[in-house]
Amino acid sequence: MSISDLYSSGKHLQEIGHFASIVKIAKIDNVITEGEQKLLDRAAKKLNISSDEYEKILKNPEKYLVNPPASYDDRIERLYRLTKMIFADEEVDREEVDILNKIAVALQFPLDNVEKVCDEAIHLVLNDNDLEDFTNAIKRVNLD
Repeated sequence: MSISDLYSSGKHLQEIGHFASIVKIAKIDNVITEGEQKLLDRAAKKLNISSDEYEKILKNPEKYLVNPPASYDDRIERLYRLTKMIFADEEVDREEVDILNKIAVALQFPLDNVEKVCDEAIHLVLNDNDLEDFTNAIKRVNLD
């Protein structure tokens, strides 16, 4: 196996873990709404999740670990996508926010600042900020 194969499979494991995190948030209320389904389908395509992987992850997302990327900007982008999933069904419940906080810790956001980061993430997505504005705001909040 070449180095590029190792990188590729490692990157794909990160993508699988990220997709599983998105599924966890979508399934928190045991119902996947039409909006959540559309977001799952888009995420699966963007993350190169095969239909077989999609079905396995959908059945048991807890089986897959969060495998955070090394890049801070990539971790912020993951937080952005996860936060967007919270709003896919047009309502936010406490369990979704709790899972977002846990996943943010797994994405290596500081434990003592994770709630503030997630609150800001929710506020930014609620106000329809794009990824660039989201990234800049999260960086500012995470410095405080």
